[in-house]
Amino acid sequence: MGEAENAQRIWGELVSGNYFDLLGVKPLLGRVFLPEECGDKPGAYPLAVISERLWRSRFGADPAVVGSSVLVNRRQLTIVGVVPAEFQGTQPGVANEIWIPVMMSPQLTGIGQDMVSSGSRNYRTTARLKPGVTVEQAREEVAAIARRQAEIHPEKDEGLGATMVPVWQAHTGAQSILLRPLQILMAVSFVVLLIVCANVANLLLARSIARQKECSIRFALGAGRARLTRQLLTETLLLTGMGALLGLPLALSLKHSLVWLLPPVTAPLGLDFRLNPDILGFTILICLAAALVSSLVPVLHALRPDLNETLKEGGRSGTSTAHSHRLRGLLVISEVALALVALIGAGLFAASFQATRSLDPGFDPQDVSVAQFSPKMSGYSAEQAQQFCLRLRQRLQSAPGMVDLSYAIMLPLGFGLSTYHEIEVEGYVRGRTDDLNIYYNTVSPGFFSLLRIPLLAGRDFTEQDDLNALPVIIVNEYFTRRFFASRNPIGRKVKFGGQSLTVAGVVKDTKYHNLAEAPLPYIYMPFRQALENDRDIDLYLRSAGHSGHALATLRREAAALDPHVGVFDVMPLSEYMGESLFPQKVAASLLSVLGALSLLLAALGLYSVMAYAVSQRTREIGIRMALGAQRGNVLGMVLRQGMLLTLAGLLAGAAPALALTRLVASMLVKVSATDPLIFAASALFLAAVALLATYLPARRATNVDPMVALRHQ
Repeated sequence: MGEAENAQRIWGELVSGNYFDLLGVKPLLGRVFLPEECGDKPGAYPLAVISERLWRSRFGADPAVVGSSVLVNRRQLTIVGVVPAEFQGTQPGVANEIWIPVMMSPQLTGIGQDMVSSGSRNYRTTARLKPGVTVEQAREEVAAIARRQAEIHPEKDEGLGATMVPVWQAHTGAQSILLRPLQILMAVSFVVLLIVCANVANLLLARSIARQKECSIRFALGAGRARLTRQLLTETLLLTGMGALLGLPLALSLKHSLVWLLPPVTAPLGLDFRLNPDILGFTILICLAAALVSSLVPVLHALRPDLNETLKEGGRSGTSTAHSHRLRGLLVISEVALALVALIGAGLFAASFQATRSLDPGFDPQDVSVAQFSPKMSGYSAEQAQQFCLRLRQRLQSAPGMVDLSYAIMLPLGFGLSTYHEIEVEGYVRGRTDDLNIYYNTVSPGFFSLLRIPLLAGRDFTEQDDLNALPVIIVNEYFTRRFFASRNPIGRKVKFGGQSLTVAGVVKDTKYHNLAEAPLPYIYMPFRQALENDRDIDLYLRSAGHSGHALATLRREAAALDPHVGVFDVMPLSEYMGESLFPQKVAASLLSVLGALSLLLAALGLYSVMAYAVSQRTREIGIRMALGAQRGNVLGMVLRQGMLLTLAGLLAGAAPALALTRLVASMLVKVSATDPLIFAASALFLAAVALLATYLPARRATNVDPMVALRHQ
């Protein structure tokens, strides 16, 4: 957007005339599009609606912006309205800043009139259901429309299918990347919440034991069970409310923590961290549920007192019964079991993340930087874009610190969508279940040598592979194994994208979409034979020195060739590749935090139980020591009790851990969901922490003075 050196790259959407009305978006200034501002007249509506963020950053919040013109891809558009900053478009996680009628696509992108073609597949559809209509009903209606479309246009739409899903299940946007990791994190957060509930229940149970005489007196004086239950629940809710109020500022201060994990993505992020009413209401419900669960055990214990025994004990109130000991032991066992599940989950994802990072992508990203150039934004035809890239490469070859420059239409291992076509291979008989949609990239000569991808057979592309030469392709190893049974593929014919191509070379397999993917067939096409005008061009630059100097040289030389050309999204290739690791990084990082928190909570729970048990057995320990028991005997007795609870918890947690980890096996890379080393390490680490938590009250027990203990009570 803008002229020459003042141009900036912004993200936007081509939309229908009823787009804003359907979404219920009201303008901050001016108006939004009208339903008739779409129709079927390409180029007839040179209009734009901009975001409040763009209005403030680019136009200085000038109220007169409505009616003014803005240059987008060298086309003048009239700004008709400004929408609030809260609205970011229909692709979750991406902060779009401009919206333009879809009929302007040919003028802005150079893509013909495909929006009125029945074969177009380039648009996302957003729908609002009528009141009373279910998603299932809408899905059936959409599927029926797709079937009718296939019947009307069998030549283009045979086998066409369509469905409808909620936005959070869509295949584009941040939720498509983060949905699985966040589902796992929610499950582990629930485990941590259960540990908290068990901890609080243990503390409340100890408090109810100390108040058992009070409760018995209340019952003896005629207090009903309902009244006592209300009192105990009210006390628990007050404690929960105070804890929630203390936790709210902490949650608000940490709400942007996810940003710390983000890779250097090229798209503007639009993650919303505001505390809206839905989130607040959900949090309140969770707090209420936690309070009720935490108070369940102490309330049930308080409602079944033995009045005779309690009142006969005189001043010796607050002593534990065998029943309360069992309850507290069961709560500790549950905490240890849940902590083991969380620790194993954290260990598996941390190991998976490290394994993913160590995978070989099949090419060398070191000292390689990437940038992007958009021919359509610069008003270039496909031939002009080819000539610009060729001249830029020639200028940079003699620049200091430059090793090589190449270009392609795809970057590996990022969030960008790959393109594919269906193929027919000479001599290959297609099976009934064969998927012959093959991904491809269009690359310049020298692409493989720059990324150090070995050429295994045949030849590389040259500048002579243009529109006047024989159409050729280069395939990867897996393509050869699958379609040619590892026979020599050089000279074989492949029908791809509607034309017959000859295999000129074979290169080594690499990773294309993510580091954990299985081998897949892949095709490379020569830049001068296959460049599409609507595609952005990715520039690859290998330098011998500091990448910053090389990228500055790239910008300078590009501007020298054409000051209207913008080079965007400049970064080291190794950083760009970090995008593909984002889901694993989120899962590993946050699961590690939750695993550590669950470990701490389980240790605190065990410590509190053992400390309370020691305080309750002070007289017994004093008698034992008065009768000749040594400090080592007392220490061993308390440690044995604590470690027996820990062992029971580890055994109880092993089975659910085995079951739950199998559910996430598909997300793990080079790590088995039942990895015995991780299971054993998690159990041993938890046992070591439990031993420390037990040792502290056990050490205190050895310091009991027999004379003081015997005079107690």
